[in-house]
Amino acid sequence: MVLFADRQDITRIGLMHVASTMECAGECKYVEDKASLIEALTAVPDAIVVLDYTMFDINDLSELLIITQRFGSSHWVLFSDTLSYEFMSRAVATSRQLSIVMKDSPIGEIRSALQYALQYQRYICQRIAEMLLNPPTNDEQQPELANLTKTETEILKLIALGLTTKEIAERRFSSFHTINTHRKNIFRKLSVNNAHEATKLALRAGLVDSAEYYI
Repeated sequence: MVLFADRQDITRIGLMHVASTMECAGECKYVEDKASLIEALTAVPDAIVVLDYTMFDINDLSELLIITQRFGSSHWVLFSDTLSYEFMSRAVATSRQLSIVMKDSPIGEIRSALQYALQYQRYICQRIAEMLLNPPTNDEQQPELANLTKTETEILKLIALGLTTKEIAERRFSSFHTINTHRKNIFRKLSVNNAHEATKLALRAGLVDSAEYYI
C-alpha cells in the first residue's frame, strides 16, 4: 500500500496517478492528518508513505523519526517544496527509511523515488545530494526575520497563533494559493520546514507574545 500524506490536491492526484502505473504499488490511499496516517500504518505497517513534511501536522524531525522507528518496516518519501539543509542532513544521517525528492524535481526523478521506495530502498534526488555534498556556510544557515516582507511577517504571526492556511486566507481576504505561496517563501527565508519550527522562531524574535501564543 502507498499512503499519500499531501494536502495539495493537484500534487497528490498527480502522484497517485504515477504510482498507479507502477507494478507492486498496490492500493493507493490518501491520509489527511497524523492521526489517520498512524491508523493506516497500524493496519499496514510496511506501507510506503509519501509525505509533504512542510504541510503536514508532524511537529518536527524528532517526531517524524519516532514514527518511522515505530513502524520500522515502512519506507518514507519526503516530497516537499523546500527543506532546510539541517533537516536534510540529519534525516539522511539518522534513518535509511527516508528518501527525499523535491516537488520541482524532474518527473523521472519523482518516478525513480517511488520505484526505489516500492523496493524499500533509499533515493535522494540530485539537487539534494549536491546540497548535502556542498553544505551552506554558517551565515547562509542563519534565519533572519528581517528578510521577510511586511506581508510575510504578518502571515508568520498568524501562523504562530495557530491559524491554518485556509483561515489566514479568509482573514486576509486572499486566496488559499496566495497564502500558501507566502507560507512557502517564509519557510524558505527562515530555513524552517513547518509551522512548528516557524512558530518557535516567531516566539524567540518576540513577534508573538508567549501569553498571546498560549491563549
